[in-house]
Amino acid sequence: MNPEQLSDLVVAALAELCGEGAIELPDGVPAAVTVERPRQQGHGDYATNVALQLAKRAGLPPRDLATLIAARLEVADAVTGVEIAGPGFLNITVAAGAQGAVADDVVALGAAYGTSTALGGEKINVEFISANPTGPLHLGHTRWAAVGDALARVLEAAGAVVDREFYVNDRGTQMDKFGASILAHALGEEVPEDGYHGAYVADLAQEVLAARPGILDLPDDERLVAFREEGYRIQLAQQQAELDEFRTHFDVWFSERSLHDDSSVVDNLEKLRGEGHVFDADGAVWMRTTDFGDDKDRVLIRSDGDLTYFASDTAYYLDKRARGFDRCLYLLGADHHGYVGRLRAMAACAGDDPDATVEVLIGQMVKIMQDGAELKLSKRAGTLVTLRELMDLIGVDALRYTLARYPSDSPLTLDAAEMTRQASDNPVFYVQYAHARVASILRNAADLGLEPASHPELLTDDRERELLRALAELPRVVSAAATLREPHRVARYLEDTAASYHRFYDGCRVLPMGDEEPSDLHRARLVLLEATRIVLANALALLGVSAPERM
Repeated sequence: MNPEQLSDLVVAALAELCGEGAIELPDGVPAAVTVERPRQQGHGDYATNVALQLAKRAGLPPRDLATLIAARLEVADAVTGVEIAGPGFLNITVAAGAQGAVADDVVALGAAYGTSTALGGEKINVEFISANPTGPLHLGHTRWAAVGDALARVLEAAGAVVDREFYVNDRGTQMDKFGASILAHALGEEVPEDGYHGAYVADLAQEVLAARPGILDLPDDERLVAFREEGYRIQLAQQQAELDEFRTHFDVWFSERSLHDDSSVVDNLEKLRGEGHVFDADGAVWMRTTDFGDDKDRVLIRSDGDLTYFASDTAYYLDKRARGFDRCLYLLGADHHGYVGRLRAMAACAGDDPDATVEVLIGQMVKIMQDGAELKLSKRAGTLVTLRELMDLIGVDALRYTLARYPSDSPLTLDAAEMTRQASDNPVFYVQYAHARVASILRNAADLGLEPASHPELLTDDRERELLRALAELPRVVSAAATLREPHRVARYLEDTAASYHRFYDGCRVLPMGDEEPSDLHRARLVLLEATRIVLANALALLGVSAPERM
């Protein structure tokens, strides 16, 4: 029995009490109640504070209401005991067969176990990683690549329709400086002082020359553009390839240029003018965002006719909404706090409710330490350690898991050696080892010709019941991770579940010893193991981390 099923039992009990006139709930019976695993052993399998929550509405003392609910629950076949604790908590003990059936449910659902309809088809655009195509992706991008992708995965698991979007900052003076830097290397000249100086630029120059023979023979103005565009193509392809290797796959690579290649930006701004939120002053075009809580009005078109970044942001938001997204979720860096107010004001100027259509998550900085010193310098990028170097140094699994394990709004200082150490106090190793150990036992059982078989009523050991309760929690954890935008909850759940499994393994023998005849208990425990394997694999997949069969 999982918490949702027990919630349904409590709701049914409340409905019966109301139907018989034993209690009155003026607002009606709730559709669901909170059922959780108790924090202390000996307090039953599950606990609920429903009597405390509804007592005032029912006009009864909490313990009196709890007594009425307990009497109804105790007659259910799936419940063997209900204890009223403290001011009115209900501690519920579930029958062995009902609890053991959790393993059967997990195995039946397989890869679908843990999914829900909590977000009910909501269409969400998740924009994470907004980078210039002028250099390699670095550590800051890496954190969002892990967290943003994990968040997108849990949103999908909770029933949302998700598009992952990468915003390519391919417009502006930095692109010309990028092209000039590559050209300087190709000509054997000094890179401009305000250009790009990493060793990767020299590599790009050689790649451009190889891809475009004769490019140096072009007229000067055409040559600069050709180097800029070919360098852009190569660098963006490298970013895409590295992110694919990091298991972060984007549905849309959105070019900032595309907003300006036609009249869409100006057209959208004129629509906002029609709404009364765009005005002219000092030769420039402005948006009156102060009407909606921004600290100042924002320039859209400067007096020299140049469009501002805010104009691009506005057109980009309107483009997303035109593509049918209900919610635009932005994952921004630590230096972007000022964007929150203006993005919300912009949405309001467009006639939207920003509480419904705009959501901004701000991520904090992360440091990686190696041999007691912070990793700062890159052999290729010059000033920042790159995603490529991090993958080579730490590995995709350890890097993704560790970055997704912590709330994104918390600064992080991580040690490369600790992240890669194969020891039980390394969380990613601890969880993956649990999966590998389960897989090993299942292989050994198959070699013995011992097949899993459902006998849920036999899973009565305290360690079995603890593990079953842990497995039952995955749907609730995924739903909470999605609705609260906290994928780190999945990692912490994995560690708790792995701990429950290791305790089970240490105390409950799964395979027969020596000449011992296989029993139904052995077969029932194999079902429990298969369910554990599925849960660990499904939850690791939500973080984009592999579930190894052998370690």
